[in-house]
Amino acid sequence: MFGRLLIAGLLFASVPHGAALASDDGTTAGLRNTLRDFQAKEARLFEAGWRLARGNAAYCEDKELSLGWLLHDAAAYGDAAAVRDALGLQGDIAVQAVASGSPAALAGITADAALISVNEVQIAEQFPAMVPAWQRILEVNRAVAFELSPDSRVVVAWALPTGDVSAEEILPVETCATRFELTPKGDQALADGKRVQFGAEFVGMDYPDDEFAAAVAHELAHNLLRHRAWLDTEGRKRRNLRLTERESDRLMPWLLANAGYPPEAAIRFMERWGPRNDGGLFRKRTHEGWDERRDVIRTEVALVNALISEGKPADWAARFKRDITAP
Repeated sequence: MFGRLLIAGLLFASVPHGAALASDDGTTAGLRNTLRDFQAKEARLFEAGWRLARGNAAYCEDKELSLGWLLHDAAAYGDAAAVRDALGLQGDIAVQAVASGSPAALAGITADAALISVNEVQIAEQFPAMVPAWQRILEVNRAVAFELSPDSRVVVAWALPTGDVSAEEILPVETCATRFELTPKGDQALADGKRVQFGAEFVGMDYPDDEFAAAVAHELAHNLLRHRAWLDTEGRKRRNLRLTERESDRLMPWLLANAGYPPEAAIRFMERWGPRNDGGLFRKRTHEGWDERRDVIRTEVALVNALISEGKPADWAARFKRDITAP
């Protein structure tokens, strides 16, 4: 954990904190720049998250079907018309990001495509504006999830900013059941059992892709290993928190390998992030020192690479040795 473990509790959905993204200068260009900056960071988080969730689906206990897109609602940002104008959206419910290689990407869906329909569900007609505004995107995602089936294609229609309309039959795929969210403020990375959340100011946003993915893998590991449930039962004593952090560190290279990232990226992330960010009170309470964490990760990387060299999968569900009793 690179922040604190959330004591709180679908599909991937853009976090509804749009009101905080208002332009400082009040112009359309200023709003566009603000939205684009947030979109780029959220797309980066979603890309890493979806790739990890997809690559490790074979070993997750909790799975969900996904098209590999991240939806958002223009109305959740406060002024829907201004957001539509700034981004060129043809409707309020639109695509914020699409993971490369995902079913949505292969179908030709891109960021800023406005969602028209999924099977017989007409988005604009069946989902008018709601109060509170952030509720609508949750309802839309539930409706989309209901339409997905592992053995049948779903018909999706969308409109590009140019006004061009397309429709394709798309087959969803399984992913680990975690959603990934970016918040406009803050520099923490958090996990709560069902979601992984990064602040837009998280220092790792500027790291190479595989090292940033390592940070995402660490948070995803908390969810896959059910650390929140274990801490709810065993208590959040310092020793217990350290055990969960150690396990998540150790699982990082396994998750990276299955997502096509080099397992060594977990070591490089810790070496880049640790010296400047893992000290003081932070070190004393919930984490081992960054250099100790790096050494633990390095040992695990060797195990993962040994399996890969033997032509075996990085099956952490069967081969990963727990530090705690599984919840």
